[in-house]
Amino acid sequence: MEYHSDRFEDFSLLVFKDKKLVGVFPANKDGDEVHSHQGLSYGGLVMGKKEKMSAAAEMYKQLLQFLEAQGIKRLHIKLTPAHYHAVPSDEMEYLLFISEATVTRVDVSSVIVRDGGLKIQSNRLEGVKKAEKHGLTIEEGHGFENFWKEILEPNLAQRHDAKPVHSLEEIKRLAAHFPKNIRQFNVVKEGEIVAGATLFDTGVAVHVQYISGNADKQQLGSLDFLFDYLINERYKDKKHFDFGISNINNGRNINEGLLYWKETFGARSIACKFYSVDTAKYTKLDSIFI
Repeated sequence: MEYHSDRFEDFSLLVFKDKKLVGVFPANKDGDEVHSHQGLSYGGLVMGKKEKMSAAAEMYKQLLQFLEAQGIKRLHIKLTPAHYHAVPSDEMEYLLFISEATVTRVDVSSVIVRDGGLKIQSNRLEGVKKAEKHGLTIEEGHGFENFWKEILEPNLAQRHDAKPVHSLEEIKRLAAHFPKNIRQFNVVKEGEIVAGATLFDTGVAVHVQYISGNADKQQLGSLDFLFDYLINERYKDKKHFDFGISNINNGRNINEGLLYWKETFGARSIACKFYSVDTAKYTKLDSIFI
């Protein structure tokens, strides 16, 4: 996370039991409030596979108690969505209920669950046929520069007056640290890039960080071609394929066209929840077990 350390006041915490690390809480501080690190897609209290409910409750209680002692009044948590868990792990959902946390935001991420019974729709397959007819090919690697400069940045600037969350140098730096996990896929026509996608492979799931194509993407079928390959060939062994959210306005609205496009590949919505809790509520965790 150090690549954007200038944007956040880091307040990440480590939880130990008998000098052994048992949990981590990536976070940043803003005044008298602490957030699940706002530079990360998801977070919360992350524990090892062997930790049971009682351990999770004690970790969460100690976390809140520590923060209150540090003068922190509120903790904002964005939970790791269930499809990124290595094992079932909804302890925090329950513990947040007990500590009277409130839901402050809900996004929906479009996720393909392998063997979920949903197949790519015919309108997407028509795009694949267009791409094959036009002789498109796919290149995999770390070719971020052409995608950023020729496709992604111009599109975001023109359509949304925005920039990518990661600069070109930042994504290259991240990929240098995690070359097997961060991959770039570019769609090429006669040597020129026409579309692309940046993917993060967590092991449990594949997350699409960026998707973009040039003005001819409909006529060429470039993105249909790319994602048919990614879903049905390149990452066919992954249990979850996550297109990411289509939300805007802090989760209050959805880009309907973008969501529909993802759903036509067989994706369906999984909730990504954000909570806010008063740190003084740690006392609520004292009487869970009877």
